[in-house]
Amino acid sequence: MRADAFLAAADALPVAGLDTLVERGGLVVVAPHPDDESLGCGGLIAAARAAGRDVRLVVASDGCGSHTHSELYPPDKLRALREAETLRAVAILGLAPEAVTFLRLPDAHVPGAGPEAEAAAHAVAQAATACAAGAVFVTWRHDPHCDHKASAAIVGLARPLMPGVAIYEYPVWGWTLPPETEVGPTPQGFRLDVSAYRTTKARAVAAHESQTTDLISDDPTGFRLEPAMIDRLSGPYERFVAVTA
Repeated sequence: MRADAFLAAADALPVAGLDTLVERGGLVVVAPHPDDESLGCGGLIAAARAAGRDVRLVVASDGCGSHTHSELYPPDKLRALREAETLRAVAILGLAPEAVTFLRLPDAHVPGAGPEAEAAAHAVAQAATACAAGAVFVTWRHDPHCDHKASAAIVGLARPLMPGVAIYEYPVWGWTLPPETEVGPTPQGFRLDVSAYRTTKARAVAAHESQTTDLISDDPTGFRLEPAMIDRLSGPYERFVAVTA
């Protein structure tokens, strides 16, 4: 199926409630970078916490690839900044710091196979056990970013360690794929109505100031989320594609 048709179908997935999406227990969100959790799953996290569900976040990369030429924010300082932004963002969504695990894998080089990926898979499985997860959410395997693909692969490695846990993928950068890209069969899954949490989600995204503002002012090549990209992911629904066993 072409990417444009797939994403259009994802936009038309049936709307389901949280109890359908996550039939039991808590849930785990796996974010390749600090900010993906808010962009792709901010409404889900807020809804789950409002319902009293236990939520855990696993952030795969250290986030140090966003501003590689900044002297004001060398890698260690940038990592600390991005982790602090993540904790502020998820606090807005209802998560405590102890619910967050930072794996600190190298940004733009998150492994999808090998010993480090296996260790990351075990960390995801541990998070799932800690919250008695009914579902794990990770970025779409066809997102055009190597770390997003690798994060999906890590969750694939974790799946045998989490029997009975549903797996969903959420597109973040998929909308930028060339429309003719082949991405597999018609999507199955659900949309979650997050309209009640749109303002909360927007505040969480904005908490990632290094990615949404000129906070890091000395790197003209630095990454910045475009308003159109944020708008694309800030509508009344979040899309979750089911991954079959």
